[in-house]
Amino acid sequence: MLSQMLPTFDEGALAGLIQQAAGGWEVYRSSVSRAEGLILFLAKRGREKRLGALATQPQAMGFDLTFAPVQVGGEKAFLGWGALSPANAEALRRALPWAAPIRVGVRRSAGLGDRLGLATPGHVRAMRHVQGVVPVLAQQSIREMERTQRTPQEVMDTATWGVFQEGWRAGYGADADHLKTTADIDACLEAGFVMYTLDPRDHVDNAAHTDDLATLRRKYAALPWDGLESSPDALWARYANRRWAVEGFTVALDEEAFLRAACKYGRALAHLSALYRYLRAHLGNRPWELEVSVDEADTPTSPAEHFYIASELQRLGVEWVSLAPRYVGRFEKGVDYIGDLAAFERDFAQHVAIAKALGPYKLSLHSGSDKFSIYPIAARWAGDLVHLKTAGTSYLEALRAVARADPALFREILGFALAHYERDRASYHVSGRLERMLRPEALGDEELEKALDHFDTRQALHVTFGTVLTARGADGTYLLRDRLYAVLEEHEEAHYAALESHLARHVAPFGI
Repeated sequence: MLSQMLPTFDEGALAGLIQQAAGGWEVYRSSVSRAEGLILFLAKRGREKRLGALATQPQAMGFDLTFAPVQVGGEKAFLGWGALSPANAEALRRALPWAAPIRVGVRRSAGLGDRLGLATPGHVRAMRHVQGVVPVLAQQSIREMERTQRTPQEVMDTATWGVFQEGWRAGYGADADHLKTTADIDACLEAGFVMYTLDPRDHVDNAAHTDDLATLRRKYAALPWDGLESSPDALWARYANRRWAVEGFTVALDEEAFLRAACKYGRALAHLSALYRYLRAHLGNRPWELEVSVDEADTPTSPAEHFYIASELQRLGVEWVSLAPRYVGRFEKGVDYIGDLAAFERDFAQHVAIAKALGPYKLSLHSGSDKFSIYPIAARWAGDLVHLKTAGTSYLEALRAVARADPALFREILGFALAHYERDRASYHVSGRLERMLRPEALGDEELEKALDHFDTRQALHVTFGTVLTARGADGTYLLRDRLYAVLEEHEEAHYAALESHLARHVAPFGI
């Protein structure tokens, strides 16, 4: 029977046969896939997951598998088992092209970051609620990897296994997020990322936003002209006191506006150009794409500054698929947009016009989690030219699943988060105040979820993820991490359901 099914690949019937042969392992039916004479699948027993393969002959086909003979439908076959190892993840991406990340290009997309390495199946289920939005399922910033003690390879591989588990064949992206150095690039190149987000925030001169003209002129003369491949006179002639008609509005750079833009972003542009050239030199022939992020500057990126940045990147030969300005208003972690929606819409419409005129390229919404009030605006104006980027909200939904399954553990995590909030908030845009936060001792078990929907408390839970996941006791063991993972793995479907419901609300406004 198996030899007859291999050529025709009757997935439903095979899943049943595999389940019978798996001997106590629960097969994820959606993972059952054919690859070069093997039927591959993912299975779970308790908290452990394994890669399985069924074949008429014990052939590994590049996988690290241990085979044993079994009876399948009255026929002799061979069942192989292997660990969810980096080697097997790489072999899986070769054997099943849909399990490998793709270049998304100028298509509407959504980045769904996974700080725990457990969320991809829930993210995939959320994406099944929409059409026309490409998910970026392997996404984590270098800062987040450092705080969670994960590697780029782990981020890539857990996304691969999640895609395989759910049988997601529609394609997904892989974003090495907020890279600042060539060392960051090297680590993510080795892991096989396709999208690279360059972050020059350390080279942005935020003081130029308010410097007087004399100071700006001094700073302008001292810009890294070799890195900018230009001269003070040439750049001045290109932009100062000029106007451009862009999609129904005018971009104007008088002397002051030009000097502010040049001084604020000049060193950042030189740094971006250098990182871009390094990246291109080391990528070889593999597919890739670039995002430029200036969203973590201290002040908004005006439409004129956006025009200047994009024009200069083009002059420097940089090619990119999406750009993340710092928009007006506040994009704080874990909560909705804070600001005047009408002002945001006016500003965003001009950014879209520039992206169309100088690209087209997408506008990226960083810290995009939970910004429900602006999603319809962004979708209406940008169409395909939009990329939503989320991460921390998935961690919070994991905590929601913990609050429902193990209230005592969630109560402990909440208290721990409050104790470490003031330290951990330093590198994030948040305004939650400790004195307003909900205290774990004041909440009954049935009230604990309120903490996840309360503005100030939600931000504390959001930004302390790294400390929660890495803190150790005097004996060297993790204080919270192992128990957190145990609950989520034991209550896997509840975790996925929370993610599916919440992330579907994020992507629905962008769907076609």
